[in-house]
Amino acid sequence: MRVVALGRAVLLCTALAASFTFGADKPTQAADVAELTRLSDAWDKAIVRKDRAAIAANMAEDFRSIDGSATVQNKQAFVDELMDAKLSIDPYTVEDFEVKVLGDSALLYGRTRMTGKFDGAAFESNYRYIDIYVKRKGAWKIVSVQITRIPKT
Repeated sequence: MRVVALGRAVLLCTALAASFTFGADKPTQAADVAELTRLSDAWDKAIVRKDRAAIAANMAEDFRSIDGSATVQNKQAFVDELMDAKLSIDPYTVEDFEVKVLGDSALLYGRTRMTGKFDGAAFESNYRYIDIYVKRKGAWKIVSVQITRIPKT
């Protein structure tokens, strides 16, 4: 399951600088990178506070996720899992955040270190992720999330 990360906006300057190397229209691309960074950060915060409406509003109806165990979920199952009363997620950090805009598609990469509780038991989850956004009717929506767990060392 992909869960939240706070503080992506801090990485905006790095993401903006990196975006200029991808060769699109620079002013448009910079605006897209800023918007995608804002959307990503807002989505992460909504997940921490369990704001079902805000989480779902960022997602396309045809959303799919692939978790660290290769389980595939649609939008409804993904949101329902986040809303599980047994789950609480602490604010977490995202590292190595990068946005790559490819026309009306965008790849958002990062590494997350997360903690929380499930059914009263503490957990720690570290993973790399890729979020795929698509611009439809002028609005960016997340269409896919895939995570890869980072083994404990």
